[in-house]
Amino acid sequence: MPSHPLITIAVRAARRAGSLIARNIDRIDRLIVDEKGRNDLVTEIDRQAEREIIDVITKAHPRHSILAEESGAKAGSEETQWIIDPLDGTSNFVRGVPHCAVSIGIRIRKRLEHGVIFDPLRQEIFTVSRGAGARLDDRRIRVSAKDSLAGAIIGTGFANRGHQRIDRHVEGSAALLRAGAEFRQGGSAALELAWVAAGRLDGYWENGLSPWDIAAGALLVQEAGGLVSEPNGGSDYLNSGRILAANPKLLREMAGAIHRSKPADGGDS
Repeated sequence: MPSHPLITIAVRAARRAGSLIARNIDRIDRLIVDEKGRNDLVTEIDRQAEREIIDVITKAHPRHSILAEESGAKAGSEETQWIIDPLDGTSNFVRGVPHCAVSIGIRIRKRLEHGVIFDPLRQEIFTVSRGAGARLDDRRIRVSAKDSLAGAIIGTGFANRGHQRIDRHVEGSAALLRAGAEFRQGGSAALELAWVAAGRLDGYWENGLSPWDIAAGALLVQEAGGLVSEPNGGSDYLNSGRILAANPKLLREMAGAIHRSKPADGGDS
């Protein structure tokens, strides 16, 4: 199936960054690691991978705007924006845990239209274009058909960076556990969302995320037949950083369980 021209560029950029990541995971003892904030790491590989991605994009489309995790926003004169996470799962990477990804989302006139998530260690590439479905390598993928929390496998993250309501996430997670769900914490929101799209996980929920963690993965889930929302049912997950993703029935079950766990004061969900 022919790819959209922007997907072709995104795949090229992701593969270039992924090659850099794969070459360096065995030399982590020699890497420079900085702490951007509480439990928020960045390495020289994050920065180099981001430069590789931006180089590919700007050579092809110098007027497009960019929102990148490490270098921030670059304004452009056109309505296309590239949302980049060069290494989602840095904490895994610096410990040699083989679970991380390159994520590139493409927003046109403020709507997500294309995305690529590349797992450089498994050499799996997930691609998506609005209206054209979601793909893993050369095959179409679909979300899980699991329609009950009993036995559902839910991905999540408990990264404690000090700016999100940890108690709300713990309470909501406890409610999902009481309803029979199991949890997996992989450490890469982008890759876990891709796994929801591929049916490897039944759902995903997390708070405190950034647009580059979510953009490509959210569109993958939607084009694979799933839904994405905030836990309270809102649609501003890219900005709020609070996300639920699953097939439509399971998402409703997840949202209901989390809502019922809210304290009487209606704390932030």
